[in-house]
Amino acid sequence: MTRPAAQSARLPSDSTSRRPKAWWCSTWALGLSGSALLWAALPPLDFGPLAWLAAVPWVMLIRQGGLSGKRPYGALWLAGFAFWLSALYWLTLPHWATAFGWLAVSCVLAFFLPGLVGLSRVAVHTLRISPLVAAPVVWTGLELLRAHILGGFAMAFVAHTQYRWTNLIQISDTLGSYGVSFLIIFVAACIARMLPCEDSRRAWWPALPAAAALGAVLAYGHWRTNEQTTEPGPKVALIQGSIDIEMKYDPKQGQRIFDEYFGLSRQAVTEHPDLDLIVWPETMFRYPWYTFDEKYQPPPDVHWTTSEAEASSREQIENTVAPLHTPFLLGIDTVHQTPNGFERYNSALFTDRGGKVQGRYDKCQLVAFGEYVPLAETFPWLCRLTPLPFGLSSGSGPQSVQIGSTRFSANICYEDTLPHLIRAQVRQLRAENREPEILVNLTNDGWYWGSSELDMHLACAVFRAIECRKPLLIAANTGLSAWIDSNGRIRAQGRRRATDVIVATTTIDHRGSWYLDYGDTPAAVCLIAVGGLAIVGVRERRAARKKAAVVSS
Repeated sequence: MTRPAAQSARLPSDSTSRRPKAWWCSTWALGLSGSALLWAALPPLDFGPLAWLAAVPWVMLIRQGGLSGKRPYGALWLAGFAFWLSALYWLTLPHWATAFGWLAVSCVLAFFLPGLVGLSRVAVHTLRISPLVAAPVVWTGLELLRAHILGGFAMAFVAHTQYRWTNLIQISDTLGSYGVSFLIIFVAACIARMLPCEDSRRAWWPALPAAAALGAVLAYGHWRTNEQTTEPGPKVALIQGSIDIEMKYDPKQGQRIFDEYFGLSRQAVTEHPDLDLIVWPETMFRYPWYTFDEKYQPPPDVHWTTSEAEASSREQIENTVAPLHTPFLLGIDTVHQTPNGFERYNSALFTDRGGKVQGRYDKCQLVAFGEYVPLAETFPWLCRLTPLPFGLSSGSGPQSVQIGSTRFSANICYEDTLPHLIRAQVRQLRAENREPEILVNLTNDGWYWGSSELDMHLACAVFRAIECRKPLLIAANTGLSAWIDSNGRIRAQGRRRATDVIVATTTIDHRGSWYLDYGDTPAAVCLIAVGGLAIVGVRERRAARKKAAVVSS
């Protein structure tokens, strides 16, 4: 088969094509149309099928012999910037200062679109690699990179647009969510290759590999979802209050928050007296858990001892739990006093049915400007620009606690958006012979006023359940609380910005997971390839400049 000119031309640089292109084939039009399609595939529109077409315009740019416009990569950056501004608008909702974070994050993430096109063009036009391979490899490598920069930002992956297509996303237990993203971009590249581009004609053969890949993935998903590998597990009540986030820092509202959550918990116990666990969301138990360093001595002018303060904390919890006679998992603030000052943690506290503490998990992955302010220790005035009254400390590692015959492990807030973090926690607990059978996420999404952030967060949790082959339960203030089984099915879901009690009749899954064993190895290979393409691209650009300098002289 004759190689199309757009693929066979060896371009030492991405010089602008001299032949005028129709406006719909221009760099800015194709870049922006792809961004618009991907945005529509994500919440709030949530029209997932569009994700399979979103990358088609971008692959057309990869195939073109040259990019139109004086600054084509600048145009692609603007298209990416527009996408992230619209997709992450909810970052402006918590506080006026978070709008600056919205702009900064969007500026950084906008570079991924020109990166996709530029690096893939190096593969196609310099190394003669098919766009069917180049585009999904580069995309997957860049998604892995995104999951590790900016403290880890793994929301709004292209795979997340398919979180309700259960059979399709089962490959996440082998390749993670990156495998689903690879498939979507591969199919989009096949569609783009079928379309005429400059001197190349329409081709039908790419439909065959696209159909084969999609069919194989769906067959695997059908097999995995029909396996009989579960047994009955505990019954868990997920308590979802609806508390405006400003009230969290108003000490006068603490009693109202407690009354709402205790009332919902009492309702759950009344309707389901056989509950094995009750879960409250992140920070919704408003009375802190106080602990003290062994070397700490209270100042001489205080009228309490450390043992009295700790006893008061225990009493608050026992008075809450004991009347309901059910084990609890509470989202709580921990205040640890050391000789050098206070350390504050965002914690999940496990108790038995009498209220005695059985274990505590302190959040490990903190959110910048949500739980700490970068450089605040050097420039304390930065804290005055945020809604934070103080910063938090990171926890020391994962924890799991056995409730009845089942072992639970908690994670907090956005930790469940990071595939490598949840995998690392489960593997560490496995190595310590404390591997959990159920994962629980405690989150407070009241910052975002029922926006599309809630849906994006939920989509991430679906993939964590499949990757680990464990049920994942979410207790979320203002929603979306959910019971997700080990196949990633959302079995029950709370209402948006409403009070709810979700009762999960869980099952324990005994299947293994290739992803748990080997992690992001395939995606890491893609990222290595991205690095290699970047080196080749830089060398080609330098060679082109030297050649141009020789010619001009």
